[in-house]
Amino acid sequence: MVRNEEKAQSMLNRFIALKAEEKKKPKERRPFLASECRDLAEAEKWRQQIMREIGRKVARDSERGSR
Repeated sequence: MVRNEEKAQSMLNRFIALKAEEKKKPKERRPFLASECRDLAEAEKWRQQIMREIGRKVARDSERGSR
């Protein structure tokens, strides 16, 4: 009997997660050129994203080099 309750709760959680995902706005694509950005806050957001990606890749490559 407990299994059915767990199963129902799991399905409810999946349903709620799906509904929350539907409410999110679609992902924005990063502009190819910096000149396409007209808002300073938006430009800073994209800059931070690029810096994170570079940091991850550098860390991954340095880990490979140390092996």
